[in-house]
Amino acid sequence: MRNRIWLAAGGSVLAASISLLGAATAASASTASTSTSGTSTVVGYTYIDGNTAVSNTIDGFARHADGSVTPLPGSPFPAGGAGLGTGLASQGAIQATPDGRYLLAADAGSNQISVLRITAGGVPVPAGQPVSSGGIKPVSVAVSPSGLVYVANSGAGGSGYSGFRLQSDGSLTPIPGSTVTVPDSSGLGDVFFNALGDHLIGTRTGTSEIDSFVVLPGGHLLAAKGSPFTGQGLGQLGAEFSPARPAELFVSNAHNGAGLGTVSAYRDSLSGQLTPIGASPFADGQTAPCWVEISHDGRYLFTVNTGSGNISSYAVNPDGSLTLIGSTPIRGGGADIDARLSPDGRYLLVDGSGNHILSVFAVNGGTLTEVPSSPTPLPAGGAPAGIVNI
Repeated sequence: MRNRIWLAAGGSVLAASISLLGAATAASASTASTSTSGTSTVVGYTYIDGNTAVSNTIDGFARHADGSVTPLPGSPFPAGGAGLGTGLASQGAIQATPDGRYLLAADAGSNQISVLRITAGGVPVPAGQPVSSGGIKPVSVAVSPSGLVYVANSGAGGSGYSGFRLQSDGSLTPIPGSTVTVPDSSGLGDVFFNALGDHLIGTRTGTSEIDSFVVLPGGHLLAAKGSPFTGQGLGQLGAEFSPARPAELFVSNAHNGAGLGTVSAYRDSLSGQLTPIGASPFADGQTAPCWVEISHDGRYLFTVNTGSGNISSYAVNPDGSLTLIGSTPIRGGGADIDARLSPDGRYLLVDGSGNHILSVFAVNGGTLTEVPSSPTPLPAGGAPAGIVNI
């Protein structure tokens, strides 16, 4: 769960000009429309970074009340930069601002970040020219409640985290001196803020470590004492803070081997130190649990097992420890990656990049049920990365 709180602050994204129809207006107006079957209203939109080589694209879908999705007319949409055309091995390659007016997408092939404004009918339109990501091969983007943006770059000769401010017109302004470099062997996989925007975490998939930072008032990062922290397994990749308890952090351990995947639970101190919770790490008995999503109330955790073609569900206990509920197969799945809940929490949508499909599951507590219309094909080409819902 990311980017659900938006606080007004200097340099943050504010309401766009009333002459531009944002996603909130479009989504409201769309409640009168119906799906192609004529039976289900449009309740929101879903976007995936196409990660298309030469000219990157954004895949856009209308999301219906019954859980079905239909491609938006004109999709895929031009992003402005260039994708890589091969898998990014990351979480969060595309993000939305909490007000649903802008998308930020990684252009890994051109070392840029694109910002797109959501217009009427959910159509994303570039808000300007893509900007340098501050490094090489951007793979993950984080947006704080105050409009602070950090990008994880994982390419040789330019690996690290770089900070920006997202302005009210959708432009990205680099924060001088904000870049934190890491060794090229780190293989950064994810970067994200807690719900308050005062802590930032990055995962080093290549070296199985976790970066922990406190966010200073000017937007710069202060590394916690002892950071980077050694992971509780191999291949830390997807991770999330609990949306209900910002000091609870959950990180996947994706590279332990066949049937040996685990998820770690940590408590994040005020100064950024990470302490394991209970008997962490917690096994799911599956292969490559790479991507993590947490229910809006913080009571359930879902992890996509890329090597097993399924999704594991855990109950998050009051102390932050995890109890495995079970695993749900993905119809037609294989090499599935990022997953995100709908804003109302009723559906979990999964980017099935390996087979170019978008899968949708109805959520009932920790129980997942794939909807009858799932999966939906993704546009051909590229190597789709990330997913976001508004």
